[in-house]
Amino acid sequence: MSEMVSRIDGYGQGAWIALMVVAFIIAWPVGLAILFYLIWSGRMGKGCSNGRVNRAAARFEEKMSRWGMQAKAFQPTGNAAFDEYRAETLKRLEEEANEFKSFLDRLRMAKDRQEFEDFMRERKSNPTGPASGTGTGSGAEPQAPTA
Repeated sequence: MSEMVSRIDGYGQGAWIALMVVAFIIAWPVGLAILFYLIWSGRMGKGCSNGRVNRAAARFEEKMSRWGMQAKAFQPTGNAAFDEYRAETLKRLEEEANEFKSFLDRLRMAKDRQEFEDFMRERKSNPTGPASGTGTGSGAEPQAPTA
């Protein structure tokens, strides 16, 4: 199998495309399998010489791998303008996600603070709680068991 793949690789991307088209004509499931193989293996991708885009793509792929996801679809396309736009958009989205996370943290903190203040206000306005010892109903203090 690997000999056949390396032989087709020797002919280039055109051979893979021709094989896929013929496979779709003869039996579409085989053509679909070849298409998935080409996408999965990265044989149809092109390299990019823009270093900044490559660094952004590598950083994004690292983050995706931390989440257990593969970022094969986000490899450089060969179109430098699009790759730069995509990298800037991903950076902007990452910044917005961080801002939103900090907003949610502040919102949770404000809610927790409000609940705590309500609890303390309720506790001060109700002096007959468990802290005063009159909430048991009998008026007598519970005694520790003797051994």
